[in-house]
Amino acid sequence: MRHDLPYAAPGSTVGLLGGSFDPAHEGHVHITREALKRLGLDAVWWLVTPGNPLKTHGPKPLETRLAHAREIMQHPRVTVTGIEARLGTRFTAETLGMLFHLYRDVNFVWIMGADNLADFHRWERWRWIMEALPVAVIARPGERVAARTSPAARIYRDWRVPGREAERILRMAPPAWGLINIPMRPHSSSAIRARGEWTD
Repeated sequence: MRHDLPYAAPGSTVGLLGGSFDPAHEGHVHITREALKRLGLDAVWWLVTPGNPLKTHGPKPLETRLAHAREIMQHPRVTVTGIEARLGTRFTAETLGMLFHLYRDVNFVWIMGADNLADFHRWERWRWIMEALPVAVIARPGERVAARTSPAARIYRDWRVPGREAERILRMAPPAWGLINIPMRPHSSSAIRARGEWTD
């Protein structure tokens, strides 16, 4: 299958939600819909990665995860894409650099769960990411304290926007980020795999 580049209108604002999506679930859908609403985004792209460099065990084949994600995420302003496979990038910073080059007239926002913010300082070139585009952190159950006290949150505390004013980050020069508290659903890819519900 070809992983064609998604379309984005010049001047539009696109949220990027990356991950293994192994498997995609209703929690991902919920986060996406809330991000569209709370941030006033024109679109969200799911970046289904070929593999997570921080995980020792590889996920299911990309085509399997893409097909399942497209079944789960049904929204006219959401595109599920395997763009990293097309671009040949492995790390988020690499992917963002390519997207900035390919979509010079598009405004991007990075979307991630609060659990990712807790480990964000382990990501390749994480400071560059934080200073390259606005970051919207979506709170997940049990992860809010770890996110607020993480190295990334402490270092960039002066650039944090209150969650209720999260849409402001779209009009700010990065670094600009917000921790958005939303009613969460307790779905987890790892829990789904542990229960044996994600099988061939």
